[in-house]
Amino acid sequence: MRDVLREEKKFLLNQAEALKLRNYLSNVVHTDLHNGPDGYQVRSLYFDSLSNRDFQEKEDGLELRRKFRLRVYSPDADFALFEMKQKQGPYQRKRSLRLSRKEAQALIEGDYSVLLNSGSEFGQECYSIMEMWAYRPKTVVEYDRFAFIAPENSIRITFDSRIRANEVNFNVFDRNLVLNSVMSPFAVVLEVKYNGFLLSYIKHMLLPVQKSELSVSKYCMARQIGCNYRF
Repeated sequence: MRDVLREEKKFLLNQAEALKLRNYLSNVVHTDLHNGPDGYQVRSLYFDSLSNRDFQEKEDGLELRRKFRLRVYSPDADFALFEMKQKQGPYQRKRSLRLSRKEAQALIEGDYSVLLNSGSEFGQECYSIMEMWAYRPKTVVEYDRFAFIAPENSIRITFDSRIRANEVNFNVFDRNLVLNSVMSPFAVVLEVKYNGFLLSYIKHMLLPVQKSELSVSKYCMARQIGCNYRF
């Protein structure tokens, strides 16, 4: 089980701003080893309660909240990461549990006992919460990511684009999953994650885009239509 606690800033950029920052970063920090020529793909299945508790708590701006997701980096992957992200004031805590493809498929189908079978306290905690609040799969979110890393203070900087979603088919291993755009194709979400404090050259880089800092959730973006629909 992996456990990470860090601060996180998010900004909404246009393509020109994103390209300028990427060019700058390529000269001062390392690119993520997982990057291909255009970065890499991220696909996540989000779970929520029958009453959409996690979605509503984010919309209401609660300082203490959480969300559960199952993440893969390719539909052909032989494993998936089951994660709980918790907002704790200015910090984001992320705990991850690695599942086999078979276990992940069972989870998608509603068999949460695979979390108990992990033998970890984290798995037991997730199982208890998801059963108590009747969590169910809600949406698959996919996007293209290009990432940079700096060893100081575990700084990680990502550019996410072409954010798309599906609220019908929850099989993250489906190669032919149909997804619909939930954000302008010309927009990019910049995320800056770090421990302790940001180094001065990163702060300087962010000055031109400070006005675009926002509290955005890809999960909530994907759920806007379904959660706000009224019969």
